[in-house]
Amino acid sequence: MIGGAGTVTGSKYLLRTSRSTVLLECGLFQGRRKESTLRNRMLGLDVAAIDAVVLSHAHLDHSGALPVLWKRGYRGPIYATPATRDLCAPMLDDAARIQASDAAHIDRLIERGEDLEHVEPLYDREAVVGTLELFIGVPYHRKEHVADGVSVTFLNAGHVLGSAIVVLDIDDDGTPMRLAFTGDLGHKGLPLLRDPELPTGAHVLISESTYGDRSHPPLPSTLDHFASAITQTIARGGNVIIPAFALERAQEVVFTLKRLRAEHRVPHCPVYVDSPLTLKVTDVFRLHPDALDKDMLDELEKRDSPFDFPGLSYVSDVEISKGIDASPTPSIIIAGSGMCEGGRVLHHLRANLEDPRSTVIIVGYQAEHTLGRRLVERRQEVKIFGVPRTRNADVVVVDGLSAHADREELVEFARAVRARGPLRQVILVHGEPPATRALAESLRAAQFPTVLTPERGERIRL
Repeated sequence: MIGGAGTVTGSKYLLRTSRSTVLLECGLFQGRRKESTLRNRMLGLDVAAIDAVVLSHAHLDHSGALPVLWKRGYRGPIYATPATRDLCAPMLDDAARIQASDAAHIDRLIERGEDLEHVEPLYDREAVVGTLELFIGVPYHRKEHVADGVSVTFLNAGHVLGSAIVVLDIDDDGTPMRLAFTGDLGHKGLPLLRDPELPTGAHVLISESTYGDRSHPPLPSTLDHFASAITQTIARGGNVIIPAFALERAQEVVFTLKRLRAEHRVPHCPVYVDSPLTLKVTDVFRLHPDALDKDMLDELEKRDSPFDFPGLSYVSDVEISKGIDASPTPSIIIAGSGMCEGGRVLHHLRANLEDPRSTVIIVGYQAEHTLGRRLVERRQEVKIFGVPRTRNADVVVVDGLSAHADREELVEFARAVRARGPLRQVILVHGEPPATRALAESLRAAQFPTVLTPERGERIRL
């Protein structure tokens, strides 16, 4: 367990057999700036020993350190679904651009006299291009040989476009084993994507545990909560800031706003998706209808874009982005990053966080020590670009729009895997300790005999 154990970021799991070494995921760690920078630079891997990388999906906490791996000399294959491959191109490029932009912004603050440390970007576009050349797209349900004695089959995880449950068939000195890794497991019933598929014949299940200690509220009450927060904020003349991952979360929010406006449940006001990356990612959705659910396909066939409506603007230009907060008209601003650790959302938070009329709506999981988590904790003072800011704006948390399965869905998934094969071991990862422990207790209560909750750096014999 190199990362993604005891935390929800920095996912990296190393599979060693007598014949090969395969890295599952290579994600960025997010949290305290100094700690995360150090861990992202060091990686904690013997790069020369890795025969192949297998990637479940394109979110940066799973894929964002791949260019660091390339900089350390890795030139082997990276296996992912075609949609994940296509999404990693704009997402990794955007990550490199944001790192350079944020570093330059901090340097300008240092020049103005702020007591801050210079930040060196983790990688540049050259490293991104080199990384993308290593990708091999593997469609869902096609078995692919990836290393000596190891084959992979991807199943739809229903989390984000292209997300996969990774099924590894391993032959270690004549002993066959099937390992199923959830990646991030999707929340059932949400629009856009199909529900998760089920692997068969698994001996070992490695499962995420992000929401292992809680249940999502029903979708109708979630939408009521979301609409109410928007309506109240616009009525008092404030702006609504929605930090959102450019992949899936932003599209989900746009689609939800479109439906709420059509039902006259939210006021008509300007809506900005202030993220060049989101526009690029949204274009990728149209290239992969195989991952979309039936309702979404029906809308696309009617030529009624689920990602557009009157009053919605996708913003790429920096100067237009700067002008959004200066407008006297209350608006809804959707911007990345989803955990408020970089990108344009930081500039909107800086402009609106001290305004008591405004609201920050949190629609995704916020990892420990991120700015997003500090907002969820409703701290009165937070730092943006290292500068303290007083939080006067309201903070509203809407969990029901999460793309992660909740406790009941994770237990149900594990039960279904057990019913379809000789499951003998469950390993819980990608969760903070309280969530992981709670899910472990639920699984043990459901008569799963071997449930492990490893820490970072721990080795497990399968």
